[in-house]
Amino acid sequence: MDWLSCIRKAIGYMEEHLIEDVGLQEVADSVFVSPFFLQRGFSLLTGYGIGEYLRGRRLYEAALELKNTDEKVIDIAFKYAYDTPESFTKAFSRFHGATPTQVRSGDYPVRVFLPLTVDVNIYGGSKMNYKIAPMFPFRLIGFQKEFTYENAYEKIPLFWDEICEKYAENVYAGNAPKNAYEKALVDNCIGEYGVCIDDLGGGKFRYLIAGKYTGGEVPAGMVLYEFPRHDWAVFDCIGPVPDALQDLNTEIFKKWLPANPDYELSGNATIEWYDCINGEKSDADYHSAIWIPVKRKK
Repeated sequence: MDWLSCIRKAIGYMEEHLIEDVGLQEVADSVFVSPFFLQRGFSLLTGYGIGEYLRGRRLYEAALELKNTDEKVIDIAFKYAYDTPESFTKAFSRFHGATPTQVRSGDYPVRVFLPLTVDVNIYGGSKMNYKIAPMFPFRLIGFQKEFTYENAYEKIPLFWDEICEKYAENVYAGNAPKNAYEKALVDNCIGEYGVCIDDLGGGKFRYLIAGKYTGGEVPAGMVLYEFPRHDWAVFDCIGPVPDALQDLNTEIFKKWLPANPDYELSGNATIEWYDCINGEKSDADYHSAIWIPVKRKK
């Protein structure tokens, strides 16, 4: 399925199931895409997360029913997947700026939140600096932490700061490793890769600060992860990170995926590559890359 059709079908599925208890996992399953890819792509294309879109649509439709019917607030709350009238009233008031009772009185306007229509202008995709690279199986070693889709952008940089402070400052200063963690970091160039792996479900994914495994001890608390043989779309990025990589991500999901006639997403992981030898991440000419698993369209 091409990327725009995937997003449109996801919106259609959400509209058909507004009064059911569905979330990101169910929407992703309906279009046969990893929740991680769907959440990222949907957010970049529309400006809303999946959960945010569902919440906005439900609360708007609930407001219309309050204004146009005599249904009880408790019945409307249950209808739109809220467990209690209190949780519904809290979410409703935060969204509309008025309580359900105030909206029903007719003295307060509601916030309009209509179904989205995705219409993307396709341009420039074929000119992006990328290559399709078939890769043999390879293993990474690294530090792992779980994140939710909602807080990942804020929390992942803090995870990098934590690992650097604990294990990297000594060796980055030119000193010999003092423990097994610092030795693993040096031997495997941990920090060369940032890896998102979507295999947990429940709105969570794994993130690895990793390097290519060269053998040797795997200290307690560190993990190995093996990627099978796969084709990857490799996008080169020049510029200070994270801004340059975030801009590139937007280009991939808004331009390259909709415009590319040959390849579509595959797999459940993405990789960010960082040049650990040349330059600083804040440099204007810093080199990094994004790797996206793909397969040729049928």
